[in-house]
Amino acid sequence: MSTAHPATVRGRQTITLVAVCLAVLVLPASLTGTSVALPRISAELNVGLAPLQWVVNSYNLTFACSMLACGSLADILGRRRVFTAGTALFALSTLLSAVTSDIIVLDVARALAGVGAAAVMTAGAAMLAATFEGAALAGAFAVLGSSAGAGLALGPSSAGLLVDAFGWRAVFVSHLVVSMVVLAAVPLLPESKNPNATKVDWAGTVTFTLSLFCLMLGIVLGPQRGWGSAGIVGFFAAAVLLMALFVVVELRQRHPMFNIALFKQRRFMAVSLIPVVLSFGFVCLLVLLPAFFTSAMGMGTDAAGVAMMLLTLPVLMVPLVVSRLVKRGLSTRIVLSGSLLVAAVGTGWLTVIESDTAVSALVGPLLLIGIAMGMTAGLVDGVAITSVEPGHAGAAAGMFNTMRLAGETLAIAVMGAVLLNATGNRISDGLQGIAGRADADAGAIAGQVVSGNLAGEAAGLAGAARTGFLDLLTGSYTGALHTVLWTVTVICALSAVVVHVMLRERETGAALVESAEQTAAKAEA
Repeated sequence: MSTAHPATVRGRQTITLVAVCLAVLVLPASLTGTSVALPRISAELNVGLAPLQWVVNSYNLTFACSMLACGSLADILGRRRVFTAGTALFALSTLLSAVTSDIIVLDVARALAGVGAAAVMTAGAAMLAATFEGAALAGAFAVLGSSAGAGLALGPSSAGLLVDAFGWRAVFVSHLVVSMVVLAAVPLLPESKNPNATKVDWAGTVTFTLSLFCLMLGIVLGPQRGWGSAGIVGFFAAAVLLMALFVVVELRQRHPMFNIALFKQRRFMAVSLIPVVLSFGFVCLLVLLPAFFTSAMGMGTDAAGVAMMLLTLPVLMVPLVVSRLVKRGLSTRIVLSGSLLVAAVGTGWLTVIESDTAVSALVGPLLLIGIAMGMTAGLVDGVAITSVEPGHAGAAAGMFNTMRLAGETLAIAVMGAVLLNATGNRISDGLQGIAGRADADAGAIAGQVVSGNLAGEAAGLAGAARTGFLDLLTGSYTGALHTVLWTVTVICALSAVVVHVMLRERETGAALVESAEQTAAKAEA
């Protein structure tokens, strides 16, 4: 038992909470803020859609794939040590992103930043689990969830202002500054390990990482190379084979890093499913909407950032309201399944969006989608991490956040592919009526349109031909976005039903136990 003075303990807890939350704040902002900067990056570096997509995809992919290994390393080497290494790697990679003018270097730097982010997230969550106890631990994770939500909320708006004032590099510089502040606080953070952890499950790590990588690569390259091409089919086949091998490897491990047995628990599965589904209903829109706002709707980068605040600001405020309601007895089952239903209503309503839609008409649907995300922020994190012994907190954080990040990566890749494919098909159908463009590559044009370079494709045309071509591109882009939104609506609505049913067993069981205890108490009286 610790003999430290209570004031000293509280001070150390406060410093740890602030440092971890500040570090986690910048991780989602690095995703959403970069998404806002993509059109400027494309214009300045003169790059196509594929390498431009990897500025976002490489970060999310390595973030998701590195979670399990980083969680295990945090338990073995020390949570503070891995947290420090992750923050330093993130800072150095972000510095490289800010100064490079080579898109390949930028993509590689973003991939390294994803590895650093995984170390920060898993080690930071494990430090909180080792520093706090009981109700204080639940409160700490609620604050952590709110910090991640704040990163999502502030990322697009702050990036829009920075890009408009100083250029896209300023986005990375701002993330670097935050990381340096966190590093300054590292000497004040406590160290902790799991004494029972001995080694990293490299076989599981490698098979899972390669499986997810092949899956994402197939989804990202599918629209460009053709879904039935040998290479794309090969990627998907390899992903399935490697995932099957991963399951076999984990079942044979005495101490697996990814406890597959947890998937037999309906409540854990339901809690893990929620952030995955909301990745389709919220996170992918953080990536896709800024380009639509700036190109199809003609907004400036700063105006697009402000418009995105309608989507993200609720994530700052709603978690606090929900936390109070849950403490007063509101069912977590209602909150969690209800969040998906609210997301479905919001994305369905957002289909009113057109190239000439006033921002005021988007207030309702964007706020609803943001509220849906805010309803779960912090709540699902606390349930997942506190369900295991503190000694395994790093592995638990790695497991849950791997599913969350894999879901985000999958959502962005899948919905991006749907948007690109649908845009290309619509453009292809309309090209025959455009003089001078009948033989153009619809897929290549769609890539430029989706990356935000809509006007650039009309270069060389004038008069009615230019107007007609721009109308075709704008209409195709808008119709494809509607397809994405309706797809997301269906996913969220069906998942709301599934989660509500999956959570019923636990709550019904708890009610029966409580009823039995009350009956026994009355009998004894």
